[in-house]
Amino acid sequence: MDRSDPAYRGQRDYNQVLLALYDPIVVGQVVRRVWGCPPDVIFGMYREWTRLPHLDVGPGTGIGIDKAGLADGSPITLLDPNTNVLSVTSRRLQRFDLTLVEADVLKPLPVTGPYQSAGLNAVLHCLPGPKERKALGVANIAAVLAPDGVLFGATVLGRSAAHNRMGRALLQVFNRQGGFDNLEDSEASTREILEASFRDVEITVVGTVACFVAAGPRTGSAVP
Repeated sequence: MDRSDPAYRGQRDYNQVLLALYDPIVVGQVVRRVWGCPPDVIFGMYREWTRLPHLDVGPGTGIGIDKAGLADGSPITLLDPNTNVLSVTSRRLQRFDLTLVEADVLKPLPVTGPYQSAGLNAVLHCLPGPKERKALGVANIAAVLAPDGVLFGATVLGRSAAHNRMGRALLQVFNRQGGFDNLEDSEASTREILEASFRDVEITVVGTVACFVAAGPRTGSAVP
């Protein structure tokens, strides 16, 4: 991704070192203790909502797919602008039938689908605002889902959420650094983003994390 791209800052730090530490530190500690969301909540969403073929946008280390209980050889497409992420995740998930796509969710996706499900975990809070731009990413995913397809995921909310002291501090740090752009993200704005592209949206806030499931993609929701 070009360094001048607005989305560059949200994915630039995902190098081999961070990805090696991601599961034990970010998933194992930060998500639980700072954002107040037990990782099993997110893993449970993968187990409940993953359908085949599946598209995972911003797969991180692939831990969600790894814990989804899918059969070997399941068709999975991994999409991310960062080649480090694709490399690490593909090694972890090599038992599946993988398609790797280096792409930015804020641009029309170079895949056709249709996919029965899509995961968007820990991505929305990294996408550059305003909410209309984040909504474009959701619209691009909706455009490649089947009519009965479902989008699910989780995102850290901004200043409106009941963050603990550490959470408030990290929220400011991550937004200044550029890894997050979510100070104005709320449950209400997240719902608006999702409802622009889906007819049915459910959001459950766990700690300071909005866990969402969106079904019924609206035809023609993507912006060219």
